[in-house]
Order: sequence, then C-alpha cells, then structure tokens
Amino acid sequence: MTPAAIANHLSIRGGIGRGRGVLRAGASRDDLRRAVARGAIVRVRTGVYCLPHLLAEQQTAAAHGGEVACASALRRIGVWLLDDDARMHVWVGSHGRAFPHTGCHCVTHRDDGVSAFGQVGIVQALVQLASCLGDEAFFAAFESAWHLGLLGRTERAEVRAGLRAGQRWLVDIARSDAESGLESLLRLRLLRLGITVRCQVWIRDVGRVDFLIDGVLIVESDGREGHAREAERHKDLLRDARAAAAGYERLRFDYALIVHDWPVVEAAIVATLQRLRLARRRTGGAGVHR
Repeated sequence: MTPAAIANHLSIRGGIGRGRGVLRAGASRDDLRRAVARGAIVRVRTGVYCLPHLLAEQQTAAAHGGEVACASALRRIGVWLLDDDARMHVWVGSHGRAFPHTGCHCVTHRDDGVSAFGQVGIVQALVQLASCLGDEAFFAAFESAWHLGLLGRTERAEVRAGLRAGQRWLVDIARSDAESGLESLLRLRLLRLGITVRCQVWIRDVGRVDFLIDGVLIVESDGREGHAREAERHKDLLRDARAAAAGYERLRFDYALIVHDWPVVEAAIVATLQRLRLARRRTGGAGVHR
C-alpha cells in the first residue's frame, strides 16, 4: 500500500488510527515504515498513527492513550475556564491504559466507557470538569457553554444527570445570560452567602449592569485586560458617575480580586450592604433609590 493510500485510510477515520487497522486494510509493516519516513503519516506511539496536520492536542491525547477531555476539550471550543493551567486532560476510559510520553503532564480521566481518539463531547467534558476541578469551575464553564449556544435543553439535562447528587443544584440555578465566567463565579459566591442578586439589570440613564443587590447596590465584574480594558475605562467611569447621580452605590471588581482575593471582595460587599440596610432602617427607606 502506498503512503498516499495509507494517509487516505487514516483521513477517512478522522486522521488517526491504530496500525493494526491499516494492516487489515492491506498494508504491510514495511508500508507503514515507508509512509512515516516520507512524512505521509506520523507515528504517535507504538501502534498508533496519524496524519501530520492532526491537531496537536489530539496527538498528545493519543500519545497518552485516549481522547482530549475535561478542561482541555472545553478550552478548544471557547468555553470560559476558571484559572486554567493549560494541562492536558485525557480520557482513557474506565479500563484504559495511560502511556508515558515526552513532556507528559497530563491529567488522566477514567470515567465509564471505552475511549478512542479525538475529543469527548461537551456533556462528558462538563461532567468531567465538575468531578476534576470542582463546583465553581464547573458552574462558570456550564454558564459559559450555555451562553455560547453550545447546550440545548437535552444537553443540560444530560449534564445534570451525570453530576453527583450534591452538584445538581448548580444546573438548576444556572442562567444563559452570563456574559463572563467572572459574573458566574461572583453570583455563585454571593448566593452561598445568602445574598440574592438580580443579574443583567437595565437601569435608566446608566445602562445594563452585571448585578443589582437590594435595589441600590450595583456590583460589576470586569474581566477585560490590556488595550481593550483601557478603551472601555472612560465608559465605565461615566456609567459609575451616572449611577451615583441616580442614587446607587457602586462596587467594581476585576479578575484578580474576584479570583485571587475573594475575602476582600466579600468584605466590601457585605460591609456596604450592612451600611445601606442600616441607613434604610434609620430613614424608613427615604432617599434610597428603588
């Protein structure tokens, strides 16, 4: 079998496959060695070959013994990830073997099923994420995937069914309109403090705000960086000034504060709410914007 014919065989099968499948199709071991030598295919590991243009993540996952999974799969489709450390997550199946390979820092997933090559679906990736990285990472990723239009009603139900019983409430409180993972993370943490928030609220003369608490405290989460952040700074300041003129209190937090210094954020919100509620009791609500 010619190198081109071997490459075509793999192309039909998604660009990657086991050598024994190529041998059954009529190639010899010498044919395989010749195809590798000529660059028509790449030897990923013993017994596994792929086309040269196959995505690097899929090649790495195959070298490890399975499919791109969990955070790695979600990263590839643009889902927001909390503190993504860029490790490769690989699903090898419930009884699969993980293979050592050069530069391996892979996280091996062994949930039920038989893995192949390629990438797990979004439902499986989200369920894996919940087990691997915890509630907050899952919640932010789930809302991001929903907002991106990657989860329909059926997929959301399948994700919920795949979670541990104690995590299913996260799907029940999720929304489709969270525009950033920071918004999801902040809302979840506030709910755990017993603070109910209204999300994506339109306020006259101010515009749409991320969160409104008690009808008077605006909380904004800002994940923008670099030049894009600077370009929006004037608009943010203008919005804050208009909110103040309308009688609202404003708190604005960036990624570093929300993710890495949450106690500071929590203390600021709780203290501001206590002050506003005390003022409301003293005045009987007078002067407080509703």
